[in-house]
Amino acid sequence: MMKKNLMPFVAAFVGGAVALGAYSLITKSTASPFTTNQNSIPVVTAGYAALPDGTLDFTGAAERTVNAVVHVKTQSKVQNVYNPWADFFGYNQQPQVQMSSGSGVIISADGYIITNNHVVEGAEKLTVTLNNNKNYEAKVIGRDPSTDIAVIKIDEKNLPLAQWGNSDDVRVGQWVLAVGNPFELTSTVTAGIVSAKARNINLLSEQARSEEVFPVESFIQTDAAVNPGNSGGALVNVRGELIGINTAIASRTGAYAGYSFAVPTTIAKKVAEDLIEFGNVQRAFIGVRISDVTEEQAKEKGLPEVAGVYVNALTEGTSDNGMREGDVILKVAGVAVKNIPQLQEQVIKYRPGNKVNVTVWRGGKLQEVQVTMKNRDGKAELEDFTAAAGISMNSLGAQFTLPSASEKDALKITGGAKVETITPGKLKSIGIQRGFIITKVDGQKIESPEQLESALQGKSGNVLIEGVYTNGTKAYYGFSLN
Repeated sequence: MMKKNLMPFVAAFVGGAVALGAYSLITKSTASPFTTNQNSIPVVTAGYAALPDGTLDFTGAAERTVNAVVHVKTQSKVQNVYNPWADFFGYNQQPQVQMSSGSGVIISADGYIITNNHVVEGAEKLTVTLNNNKNYEAKVIGRDPSTDIAVIKIDEKNLPLAQWGNSDDVRVGQWVLAVGNPFELTSTVTAGIVSAKARNINLLSEQARSEEVFPVESFIQTDAAVNPGNSGGALVNVRGELIGINTAIASRTGAYAGYSFAVPTTIAKKVAEDLIEFGNVQRAFIGVRISDVTEEQAKEKGLPEVAGVYVNALTEGTSDNGMREGDVILKVAGVAVKNIPQLQEQVIKYRPGNKVNVTVWRGGKLQEVQVTMKNRDGKAELEDFTAAAGISMNSLGAQFTLPSASEKDALKITGGAKVETITPGKLKSIGIQRGFIITKVDGQKIESPEQLESALQGKSGNVLIEGVYTNGTKAYYGFSLN
């Protein structure tokens, strides 16, 4: 499966399921972890593996990875365009069945698998095939459109799993391997180098506009060949450590044309851990409005180089977090950040309530401030997702939650049923998008997902839904429940 064209390239989502990329501190070793033959022990550094004769050797990394990468097949129903005349005359509009496939990475011996959100979004059935050709039905544990990461699970024990690597240690120019299932070809390994880090290719910008997703893009760019079916597969270093989840390609044709992009493990591991523990991502926010430092700002502030993230303003309720308007953020917990993607990559490691040392340029010198991370409501505490876990109504193809307190205040509503996720079904077919808050059904006020379900029970025929999007746009939709 592919996404729409991106500028200047067409960054296409590579069809398939994903492998989990994660963050852990791993001690580097120059000893070979691969071979037992003393005469063929390769020399291994952070980005280069070679036999004593100088020949490149990636066999150990490939052998460590292929059994942890799985083939993910999805089945979903695509609703035909809504036709009110068909409902009026009693015609039965049957949805079409759509099949697709991708890759995934086993991250726990008891069956948790990381993949891309775009691989499993809307899927009604998931089948996972291991490298030993065993098939399993899988279920979705959680999805995060903001990072395009998802976690699925199969019921099995003692599975081979990928070892997390630290993508912070990845360097431009080092060798990497991409492992996945392109074009239904299982266990395919390709090699390349890291072309760039912290790439923002606006891959999620369209979805961000339509679904109110706050995209986090800080991709590892490589020239390892990646094609449809590789999505969600593993990007590993020469030690076979997982450093990224292959997610997209840049292409004018939809097929590989020289560049591919992977979600770094600094992001993927944290997101996967949150999805497994909470079902959602505990996003941390510094509470600032930011922009990349310009040359003019660098001169004005006396910065030694044009790098860093400029704090334009503090968000409401965050004046106590240690940051000031006009600060230039240069490091987070000792890790340098030269632009917004690098800052996002570091901040997403943390959860609300964590205290993090941030190095800023203030008053012509370096200063270190301790910042308490906040949640999306500006509170230094974990979000309680259990209070509004949501009600899933299969016929509508959506999952609903309560709107947040800040959303209710901003929209001047007392409650409602917010469309948290939407899959092929009646609501999607009539144009409803994620983030829409249903406030009335046939004139009856709706204060919660439970009230929505109650209001729809026993109904038949045509239904009129009223509501508002979180940007303030009011909308009305009509459809038939028959």
